[in-house]
Amino acid sequence: MRLIFATIFCLMTLSSFAQLQPIKSGVFHWNDFEVKSNGDRQGRAILEGISTHFDYLEMHATTQAVGAKASTAHANEDIEELIIVKEGVMKVTIDGESSILGANGVISLMPLQMHSMQNAGDSPLTYYVIRYRSKKQMNVERGIASGGSLMINADSLAYRPTSVGGVRSYFDRSTAMCERLEMHVTTLDRKVPSHEPHSHVETEIILMISGETAQLIDGKEYTAKAGDFYFMESESNHGIRNTSDQPTTYFAFKWK
Repeated sequence: MRLIFATIFCLMTLSSFAQLQPIKSGVFHWNDFEVKSNGDRQGRAILEGISTHFDYLEMHATTQAVGAKASTAHANEDIEELIIVKEGVMKVTIDGESSILGANGVISLMPLQMHSMQNAGDSPLTYYVIRYRSKKQMNVERGIASGGSLMINADSLAYRPTSVGGVRSYFDRSTAMCERLEMHVTTLDRKVPSHEPHSHVETEIILMISGETAQLIDGKEYTAKAGDFYFMESESNHGIRNTSDQPTTYFAFKWK
């Protein structure tokens, strides 16, 4: 009987994933995400679907109030996560090892690792969680060889000046789910483009930290500000520019 129920559950799970739709290139605005409160937390569902490289891709944001209990420790069997601190101070614990991350701190979390997050500051903690599963077979050994799970504070990274601003590089590596996962933060210090429109095999997200930008994606222009993000599917033609006289800063991360 247990085997029958387990089989039905697996079939239902596979069916639900099969019904997911491809995520289209475009812009997602922070103020459009519905806020749902639950005790000392607020949640924002952002997107869920499939993409060129992932058979499951989901993104949400969580806000923990001051003094909120840590999230329930758990491990993902076949899901990898990328977690980004939007604002506040986070205590993150992975397999018993804890770190404190501030705004723009990043966690690259391997599958099969127990983890939890807790507000460790005196103001609300808000963070994005991006969960994904590759269409290709998970390769835990590859992820371990590339450094395993990472917990990175922005102020631990060198700022490299460029002709239009500067860059902080977080990592460029393979993971259990990605042949390549690359992440950096770009600053454009004036009203300039970051680069000419281009395309690449990797799918990419540009997540706004501050300022105002416009992004051309396959001939259509979108605009975004802090909290918003652009989603560019594999091989889409895209290029971003600062639309203000004030500096703009954003995360850029891509994968295949």
